[in-house]
Amino acid sequence: MWEQGFIETERGIFEYFTAGQGEPLAVAHLYMAFDKRGSLSANPFAKHYKVYLINTRGAGHSVNAENENQLSMKEIIKDLEVIRTALNIKKWAFAGHSTGGMLALQYALEAPSSLTKITAGCTAASKEYAEHKSCIYCSENKHFSRMIEIMELLNNPDTVQEERQKLGYEWALMSYYSEDKLIEAKKRPNSGHTVGKNLDYFRKVEVKNYDIRSQLKNIKLPTYIYAGRYDAQCPVEFGIEIAELITHSNLTIFEKSNHNPFIEEEEKFSEFVEMTL
Repeated sequence: MWEQGFIETERGIFEYFTAGQGEPLAVAHLYMAFDKRGSLSANPFAKHYKVYLINTRGAGHSVNAENENQLSMKEIIKDLEVIRTALNIKKWAFAGHSTGGMLALQYALEAPSSLTKITAGCTAASKEYAEHKSCIYCSENKHFSRMIEIMELLNNPDTVQEERQKLGYEWALMSYYSEDKLIEAKKRPNSGHTVGKNLDYFRKVEVKNYDIRSQLKNIKLPTYIYAGRYDAQCPVEFGIEIAELITHSNLTIFEKSNHNPFIEEEEKFSEFVEMTL
């Protein structure tokens, strides 16, 4: 189990969870709330780093947003910076998965002097990922219609709990290379439930203008990119694109993974984390 903590800052009180020993490394996501069970994506890093798994504004027991603009990536980075300062950490590494990977890239652009390195996985540097036919969020994708049906049923208060569980499983399966790996993931302690208000801001506001590709050449920090060959959320092409734009970066492609290589190819992912040391 991860150890819960709270830190008071000039921008409010934030909840976080810690595990591991070593160089400090922060992990965060744009619209997920974590708890003492930790996160499957953060666990491998806790074997080598002291990991701070942070609930961003509006998630878990962290301070709520006073206005929706406080849910933007740039505002979250300001929050991360006051958290780092309040924890008396001069510099830390940052690792992000999916939209957390977007946050990692933006953090490296906004506050590089506060970071030792970044890891960004299964992510993209522009909104174009959602327009790619391999992405389940694209209307041309074979799973798109069913995914919309599932979302509508989950948003319907009349949908009973048993049916919700089946629908959630079906949706999750779209992001796994094999069902066996999803079954294995379900057996592990894990947290990270979606915060609706934060997701809505990302989906309706932030991502509409998201494109930092022209800025990536300015990232000079050690940068580690990973992607799943069969990623149905952020197709592998977008991880490759990031690595090409950050010319000194290190790219790892997990050949038997969809969106969750930390559990789909667990041993290889552990080797990837060791490479970041």
